[in-house]
Amino acid sequence: MLPLLLVSMDVSVLYFAIPFISQDLAPSATEQLWILDVYGFVLAGLLITMGALGDRIGRRKLLLCGAIAFGAASVAAAYASTPEMLVAVRALLGIGGATLMPSTLALIRNLFRDPGQRTKAVTLWTAVMAAGISLGPVLSGVLLEHFWWGSLFLINLPAMLLLLALAPFLLPEFKSPERPRFDALSALLSLATVLPVVYGIKEIAKSGIEALPLLYVAVGVAVGLLFVRRQRALARTGGHPMIDLALIRRRAFGGAVLTNILAMFATIGFSVFFNQYLQSVLGMRPLEAALWSLVPSGAAFLCAPVGAALASRIDRAYVITGGFVLATAGFLWLTQVRVDSPLWFVLTGSAIYVGGIITAMTLANEMALGAAPPERAGAAAAVVESGTEFGGALGMAILGSIGAAVYTRDMGAGSVPGPDTVRETLGGALAAAQQLPPVQAQSLLTTAREAFTHSLNHAALGAAVFMLLAAGFAFTVLRNRGDGKGEPSEPAQPSVPVESSCGV
Repeated sequence: MLPLLLVSMDVSVLYFAIPFISQDLAPSATEQLWILDVYGFVLAGLLITMGALGDRIGRRKLLLCGAIAFGAASVAAAYASTPEMLVAVRALLGIGGATLMPSTLALIRNLFRDPGQRTKAVTLWTAVMAAGISLGPVLSGVLLEHFWWGSLFLINLPAMLLLLALAPFLLPEFKSPERPRFDALSALLSLATVLPVVYGIKEIAKSGIEALPLLYVAVGVAVGLLFVRRQRALARTGGHPMIDLALIRRRAFGGAVLTNILAMFATIGFSVFFNQYLQSVLGMRPLEAALWSLVPSGAAFLCAPVGAALASRIDRAYVITGGFVLATAGFLWLTQVRVDSPLWFVLTGSAIYVGGIITAMTLANEMALGAAPPERAGAAAAVVESGTEFGGALGMAILGSIGAAVYTRDMGAGSVPGPDTVRETLGGALAAAQQLPPVQAQSLLTTAREAFTHSLNHAALGAAVFMLLAAGFAFTVLRNRGDGKGEPSEPAQPSVPVESSCGV
């Protein structure tokens, strides 16, 4: 749980720091988005690669290497002096994070053979991941009250040192008994698939359909086809593909992975707007905003157990569908938020969508693990986590770009004077207002906050559309696919713990 908590925290730890980074480093709107989402992009692109590498060299060894890399990149990020440097070290953090993640769900699948116990374990796994995403802004708010924004990265060091100290004593070493050959070409193809597609989509959402972004998407899709072809060839020749395509074609597994992608798309993509609204529109101090942001998370701890209980009585596809319908209602609620809306109104809408999404995610995670044979748990977990991280990063890119486009359009329509950063980000407008006379500053802030709130409304509408599509997908594809029937309950050739310091 410790690596999962840290990696999920780093997805959201910068939410409240964006205004401070904007004032210090003055990133453009595009650079700001890359600072936020490049971590998730690289993490998603490398999870499958690192999962395969861990099967070969040992999952504990990979975990310890990742802890060292994650700690070193955290120090570099803390002292980044330019937006470009911060983007680069955030990418390095993604590499380190990708080495930490793959073993978590795989261990759950191997340790909990009983479906009832596995459901409880996956519920806890989802809760820890959601807690990390929620605690990231709180920790950010606490530190920003007393220190500079770079301290948000330095907090990773004590946890990484703790992991390095305890892992050799508490974690058994697992390796695949087959010692699969690591395919460097597949690793390169997987990464070269994710990054061009996401970058192209982000640019299309921001600037409209243009030739260059379309080319990026086309290149990524073409590389993705080569990756799939490579996996098929390896499977035919008795090699070791990184992804079991036959497993993905199973509706219970592939459908659950896509469900997770859609859920994280909306969750992470909209969280940026929610936290900036509390801090930059309502004028809360970072810590105050961070604490209030925890309120909607309470709905997750209520809805997830209720959803699991319902799933034990009816087809879980219906419960997942209901979760997405609930999330749709929450996002539609948030399309009505205004600059002067009461705090309870914003928190209520957020709690509704959080409760629905976490319910759907918990059941989808358990469905995917139940469909995967235990001997393929490592690869299956890597695919599930890749989809989760990819969905979050893609949500930041698309919903963030929609919001940025609406904000820029509204600010441009008002012919707002000042540098370009005023018309690109709310943080830029807040920084510029500090240099203006009081009357002009107030006028600029009013215009900028109204434009940002309008962008939040559009992002919420986009999220609602995706949640409605997710509900339809779950209802039509996942029905009668979540009970794991037809799947082996015990591994034919389980991963073998080759060394254990705790007697497991």
